Amino acid sequence: MGIRETYTFSAWKWLGFVSAVWVQTISGNNYTFSNYSDAIKTLMNLTQLQLNNLSVAKDVGKAFGLLAGLASDRLPTPLILLIGAIEGLIGYGAQWLVVSQRIQPLSYWKMCIFMCMGGNSSTWMNTAVLVTCIRNFRRNRGPVSGILKGYVGLSTAIFTDLCAALFSDDPAKFLIMLAVIPFAVCLSAIFFLREIPQTTSVAAEKEETRYFAIFNTVAVVVAVYLLAYDLIASSNQVVRLVFAVILLILLASPLAVPVYSFIKSWRLVGFEDDTERQEPLLKEEATSTAEVVSKQNEAAEEETALVEKTRPVIGEEHTIMEAMQTLDFWVLFVSFLCGVGTGMAVMNNMAQIGLSLGHADVSMFISLTSIWGFFGRIISGSVSEYFLKNAGTPRPLWNAASQILMAVGFLLMALAVPGCLYIGSIVVGLCYGVRLAVTVPVASELFGLKYYGLLYNILILNLPIGSFLFSGLLAGYLYDAQATPTPGGGNTCVGAHCYGLVFIVMAIVSVVGFGLDVLLAIRTKSIYTKIFNSRKSKKSLTAGK
Repeated sequence: MGIRETYTFSAWKWLGFVSAVWVQTISGNNYTFSNYSDAIKTLMNLTQLQLNNLSVAKDVGKAFGLLAGLASDRLPTPLILLIGAIEGLIGYGAQWLVVSQRIQPLSYWKMCIFMCMGGNSSTWMNTAVLVTCIRNFRRNRGPVSGILKGYVGLSTAIFTDLCAALFSDDPAKFLIMLAVIPFAVCLSAIFFLREIPQTTSVAAEKEETRYFAIFNTVAVVVAVYLLAYDLIASSNQVVRLVFAVILLILLASPLAVPVYSFIKSWRLVGFEDDTERQEPLLKEEATSTAEVVSKQNEAAEEETALVEKTRPVIGEEHTIMEAMQTLDFWVLFVSFLCGVGTGMAVMNNMAQIGLSLGHADVSMFISLTSIWGFFGRIISGSVSEYFLKNAGTPRPLWNAASQILMAVGFLLMALAVPGCLYIGSIVVGLCYGVRLAVTVPVASELFGLKYYGLLYNILILNLPIGSFLFSGLLAGYLYDAQATPTPGGGNTCVGAHCYGLVFIVMAIVSVVGFGLDVLLAIRTKSIYTKIFNSRKSKKSLTAGK
C-alpha cells in the first residue's frame, strides 16, 4: 500500500469517527424523558406508576435492539443508520403531536408503541457506530468506547441546554428537536461511516493515540462549557443565542482531524512508507512480529490439548450461544443490570424526585447527570486503557469502583441530606457513565469481535429489564403508595419519604453489583495479563529495532 493510499484510508477512517461522534451526540434521546414526562402526565392524567410504565415502554425499545445486532453482521452500516433515523422521526414525532396538542392525546397503548419506537431508534444508531468504530480502532477500544459513549452522555445536556437557550424549556419544542435533529444527522453520517481496512504500522498506532488525545480534549471542553452555562443560567436571550452558536462550533471542531489527514495525503512530503499489511476485519488484533505470533501459537496448541477443541476459551472468538454458556457472561450481564438498571430508575424519575425534594425545576439535575455521565465515560475509557497497557489491570475493577460509589450516592439521597440531589445527580451520572464505557470493551475482549453487534445488544437488554424492575415496579409502586391523589386524576408526593425506600433498595443492589464485578475481575485476570504481556512484547521488540 503506497503512502497516499495509506493516508487516504486514514483520513476516511477519521472522517467516519467524527460522523460517529455526531451521531452519538444526538442518540442519547433515551435519557431525556424527564424533560417532557410531566407534560405527558398532566395531559393524559396518569398516575406515577402509569407514567413509569410509559418510560419502561421507551426502554423496552432497547430490547428490540437485538434486531439491530443481528442486522449489523448482514446489512451495511448506512442502512442500519437509516432505519434508526426513520424510526426516531416517527416515534418522537408522534409524541410531539400529542404534547403540542396538535392532536388529541392518544390511547395509552398507542403512546407505549411510539415510546418504544423512539427508544429503539437509538439502538440502531449505537450499534452502527460502536461496531464500526471498534473494528476500525481495535487497538484503542477503551478510548473509542469512552469518547463515543461520553458523547451519548452529553447529548442529554446538549438537547436540554439548547432547548432552554432557544425555546425556554418548551417540552413540545424539545420533542420536535428529538425527532428532526437525529434524523438529519444520521442522513449525513450515512455517507461517511463505514469499515476501513486495517493496518499494523507503528506510525498508524502512534497517530491514533495522538488524535484520540485531541478528541478527548475537545469533548472535555464541550462538557466544561455546558457545565459553566448551567451554573450561570442566564435569562438574557442574546447570551443564550451566543451560547448556542459557540456550542455548535465546538461540536463541529473535531472535523479538523480528518481535514488535516486529507491534507497530509495530498502533500505526500516527509513520510516513509512503513511495511504494512491489511488485516481481515473480523480477525482479532494480531501482533507485529513472527516471533511473538509463534510463541502465542505454541501456547494455544498446548492449551487446546487440555480443553475441548470446539469450545473456545475466554479471550477467543465466541458465537452468541458459546458466550451465553459461560459463567463469565452471566456475571457480566447481572453486574451490568445492577449498574444501569438503578441508574435508569433515577434518570426516568428525576422530575418527580426533584419535586418530592422541593425542586420545581429539575433541568439543572438532568444536565448534571448528563455531563457527569460524560466524564465517567470518557475518563474511564482512557484510564482503563492506560492501566491495562501499563499494568495489566482488569477492566471490570473500574466497574466495581463505580458500583460502590453509586451505593454511597443512593444512601445520601435516601437520607435527604442538604444538597443531596446535586451530589446524587453527579454520582449517579458519573458511575452510570463508567459502567457503560467499560462494559463495551470488556465484552469484546472476553468474547471477541466477530459477533459483537449482537453481543452488545444482548447486554443492552439490561436497560429495559432494569427500567422495568427498578423504575416501573420498584419506584412506581413505592411512590404511588406514598402519593396523594390529585383532582382530575394522577397523584403527587412531596417529602423525603417518597423515594427513601427506593434509594435504600438500589444501594443494596449496587453492593451486589460490586461483588459481581470483583468476581469477574478475578476470573479474567489471566486474560488481561496476556493482553498486557502481548503489548509489552510488541513495544520492546519495536524499541529494539
